[in-house]
Amino acid sequence: MRRAIALSEQGYPAPNPHVGCVIVLDGKVVGEGHHERAGAPHAEAVALTRAGRRAQGAEVYVTLEPCAHHGRTPPCADALVEARVRRVFVASEDPNPTAAGGVQRLREAGIEVQTGVLTADAEEANTVFLTAVRRRRVYVTLKAAITTDGYMAKPDGSSKWITTEKARERARLLRAEMGAVLVGWKTVVADDPSLTVRSKKVVNEPVRVIVDPGGRLTGEERAFGQEGRTVWLVSQGVKRHDRQTEADLHPCSLVSTLYEMGLVGVLVEGGPTTISRFAEAGVADRLELFTGTKTFGEGLPLRLPEGLELVPVQSRLVGGNVWSTFSPVPPGKKV
Repeated sequence: MRRAIALSEQGYPAPNPHVGCVIVLDGKVVGEGHHERAGAPHAEAVALTRAGRRAQGAEVYVTLEPCAHHGRTPPCADALVEARVRRVFVASEDPNPTAAGGVQRLREAGIEVQTGVLTADAEEANTVFLTAVRRRRVYVTLKAAITTDGYMAKPDGSSKWITTEKARERARLLRAEMGAVLVGWKTVVADDPSLTVRSKKVVNEPVRVIVDPGGRLTGEERAFGQEGRTVWLVSQGVKRHDRQTEADLHPCSLVSTLYEMGLVGVLVEGGPTTISRFAEAGVADRLELFTGTKTFGEGLPLRLPEGLELVPVQSRLVGGNVWSTFSPVPPGKKV
């Protein structure tokens, strides 16, 4: 199961879960796999293909309950039954009612199933998906790049470039990990970003969410012309364009709206105002902070609400910059 968990950490499957699978026959691994991306074969299907006939009578270790529904791919539970495996070990049962039922399907077919194997470890590798499904709102990661003196941009709003290219490459991969990236209209006007990942590792570009309360954008900006899906959100009563979607744009409502749109995670990487709004609303689950070596002396600082506690998770160097991960704890909430 530890090997299956390590496999599950690979790929960029959002909005699907991270899943790893290992098939063992007579004490030897005969097949293994992970879910690489949405639309690609699931971990169990990859492992079964690699195992071939050796899957018959084998033991299967999978980090998440095999799905029992027809989605983009056939049910993994049925594939395991057809392969005539002997026993299945499951780390975590699927909280998604649409996909759940795989354990029952396997047992009905006479396959022995043991659940709860290294559950905590498996769920840590799948935090974004599981948190989103259980709360029925997207998992929110705030991302910011700051100078050594704490500024996100110069007084005129310009910010290129605070961090090194290596650091920016790693930051863009966070978009793929979350499955969506969100910015405000001011960032689009100031930087005209593409909001893509631009990496050979990533096939599915993240969904681009642009919050434009007053409908000030034209729809001709770069973010609207990129591969994949762009969600253009405006305040209720403001819609002027077919591509716009009216919504309650308060972060507490927005996190539920985005989940209903099929997203499980979102990387909020707009300017200081957008980031502070999500932090102040108490919906931030994680903060990814990249600190460059430049100093501005003055400018627009990263603004976080007073009393917000940032619990350090880890810190490392990337491209000569410091990349720190924090768990934000709102005032009054226990760590």
